[in-house]
Amino acid sequence: MTIAKITVPGLTAMGVSVLLLWGCLIGERVLARNAAVAQAQILREINLLRQKQRSEPASTPIPRLPQRSETVKG
Repeated sequence: MTIAKITVPGLTAMGVSVLLLWGCLIGERVLARNAAVAQAQILREINLLRQKQRSEPASTPIPRLPQRSETVKG
């Protein structure tokens, strides 16, 4: 004796719901992974920019020699 029977439209609706649920779960994981990859790339770029700002000058300044005092001939 059957109390309830699953109809074809009901079974189809459940199948579609399950597919949508799996699609959302997989999509969420893909988005989270892409966000983590983008964050890592941005942090690497920030570190590179900071390293460029801390770089040393291409050449060191030449120390100036003291100026000679001129003697006045009289």
